[in-house]
Amino acid sequence: MTGRRSGGALLAVLLLSGCTSFADGDPPRVDAAPATTQAPADPTACPAERAGPDPDRPVIDYDFRLADDLRTVTGSETVVFTPDLPTDELVFRLVPNAPESAPAGNGLVVDGVRGDDVRGGGYEAAGGAGPGGLYVVQLDDELAAGESTEVRLDFTLSIGEGGFERFGVAEGITWWGSGAPLLAWETGVGWARDPFVGLTGETASSEAADVTLTVSAPEQLTVLMTGARARPSEPRDGRRTWRATEPVARDVAVAAGPFGTAEQETPGGVLVRAGALVDGELEPAELLDQTVAAIAELEAFLGPFPYETLTVALLPDFGGGIEYPGMILEATPSRDVLVHEVAHMWFYGMVGNSQFRDPWLDEAFATWAEAVPDPPPARAVESAVDREGDVGGSMDQFAGDRPYVSAVYGKGGAALLAAREAAGPPAFDEAIRCYVDATAWSIATPEDVAAALADLPAAVDVLVRAGALDADG
Repeated sequence: MTGRRSGGALLAVLLLSGCTSFADGDPPRVDAAPATTQAPADPTACPAERAGPDPDRPVIDYDFRLADDLRTVTGSETVVFTPDLPTDELVFRLVPNAPESAPAGNGLVVDGVRGDDVRGGGYEAAGGAGPGGLYVVQLDDELAAGESTEVRLDFTLSIGEGGFERFGVAEGITWWGSGAPLLAWETGVGWARDPFVGLTGETASSEAADVTLTVSAPEQLTVLMTGARARPSEPRDGRRTWRATEPVARDVAVAAGPFGTAEQETPGGVLVRAGALVDGELEPAELLDQTVAAIAELEAFLGPFPYETLTVALLPDFGGGIEYPGMILEATPSRDVLVHEVAHMWFYGMVGNSQFRDPWLDEAFATWAEAVPDPPPARAVESAVDREGDVGGSMDQFAGDRPYVSAVYGKGGAALLAAREAAGPPAFDEAIRCYVDATAWSIATPEDVAAALADLPAAVDVLVRAGALDADG
């Protein structure tokens, strides 16, 4: 996910035919939010407070062990899953086996699966590289809605050369995001078996889960990862173990290397931890200041930051950045990139979406949020809104990275800016804040956006013209 910020940065996206992307009082933050996901009786009403996570959300325990060569991670994943629809299987997405990722040497293999209800498991291709893009665990009997099961998967992740990707090894540093089988459930819909596509954007759908993350790594490395206030154990046999929890993570990411770090708590109580390579282009303190400023800038119109902790790992300069819940892998020392990825903590991290079916719900909204404080000229915005391509297209409807980025990032961000002007910024920002609070920790749909904007027909008209919303609602 390419990060861009400011009028000048967004203007570059609006004018380019495409680019590449890397390869997620005031209402309380989630730690104080009520344990309910019930929608208000009137779907267009603004909730009194931010929705809390589903009390029956998955509970996932990840355990990673990074090899001394930094290229292999062996791990296990224990999942307690409680569906809201009957099912006799569990489906996991193997993101490292995406067709654009595997040629670089990345790959994920499930070595075994077990559980009291498990009959067996196997791969489905789903457009992924061998052994397949999905791993399906078959259960002995059908699991009823509201009934829980526990399964454990053992796996091996191979990490290829560093580059414009979620996985890589370079200069004594290694990183991986979506490096374990990803539970591919959507509440009210079922299993997401969407195919991988030959684009660098995401195609995953995953519910927020209650996560524990453990990472064992060579003792000389500093580990930065998803989760609240992670700290290492004492060295033992040349290794240290890092452990963290995150009650609402859709996915996790890890970076391990010779990082220098700096920490600061924001006025709202968010612990920000910034890690930059020793003798790198940016000092940890500078990266920290930029991150704290970005949070404050976005909180001003989106509401409180969704997570207790935000960790940013500055990687070698491969360009761009990618978000994970409470964690950013930044692959260029650019504040433009950083603000875009921080915006994703609201759009994808908290307000989830099917990244295959509705990629604009995170990418266009993050592009819009980064541009709100300093929008590009109106003529550039209007020109982008009239550009070819539907903002609301699914990932398989784009012929390549250039038309995908042009429509979803550039045209999508511009359409939201134009809708804001058409409705009036105060009214539009209030409606989007209501949308954020109402759909927090769920998987949102375009219908949720339309409901939030129901009283702002001028904004809806712009989004319909851009192909983001259907004319019939």
